[in-house]
Amino acid sequence: MIKFLGQCVINFVQATKYTLKGNVKFKSVVEQMSAIGFDSLGICMSIVFIAACVIALQVAHQFLMSGGESYIGGFLAVALIREIAPGFAALALAARAGTAITAQVANMQVTNQIEAIDVLKVDSIGYYFAPRIIAGALSCVAIVLLAELLGTLGGAIVSFYTIDLHPFRYFNSVWLMLVVKDINISLLKGLIFGSLIALVCATMGYNTKGGAKNVGESTTKSAIASTVYILIADLIIDVLFYMG
Repeated sequence: MIKFLGQCVINFVQATKYTLKGNVKFKSVVEQMSAIGFDSLGICMSIVFIAACVIALQVAHQFLMSGGESYIGGFLAVALIREIAPGFAALALAARAGTAITAQVANMQVTNQIEAIDVLKVDSIGYYFAPRIIAGALSCVAIVLLAELLGTLGGAIVSFYTIDLHPFRYFNSVWLMLVVKDINISLLKGLIFGSLIALVCATMGYNTKGGAKNVGESTTKSAIASTVYILIADLIIDVLFYMG
């Protein structure tokens, strides 16, 4: 785990240098954003929307019995924006797009395509990693923002149909309890999670040796590794910004 983390750091530094030299093509980033973000949008939105609806369904009657139904919107928005939207969206993105990145890079590695790039004196790590890291970061930020909006709306719909909570009261509590800091941190999480997913999954694919069997094994390992790193990063960010 420590050795792999060190490889990820080295690859990230190399990809950053490649980017700062202006070698990354805008077309490559857009293509990767389409593959990573757009293709994963549906599953990410669905998971966050359902999670928000379930939480609203579970807590609505408890808030109503205690006379605090006016705070449902604020409670749900804070939970959604601080943890649920960035966390669930990133995990779904890792499962859908992250494994695809690993499979692509691993397949190129075992078929000697990456070696051919190196022979041409092209930085293979920068060439394959940089567009994916940039696209992963931007895609995850956009998905997190959309998931927060959709999840908040889902909570309002559930609250209205379960306890007849007027949308004005719901969104008024959202407005009162939500702060800009929470939104900024959630977008920062999206940026970091998206970069981590692309970096970890691409590194796992790059390290693949052997044949088709090893490609499948690397894909499975990348899903596990990206999940672990996302959760660790989430904990570190929360400690830095919310502790104390």
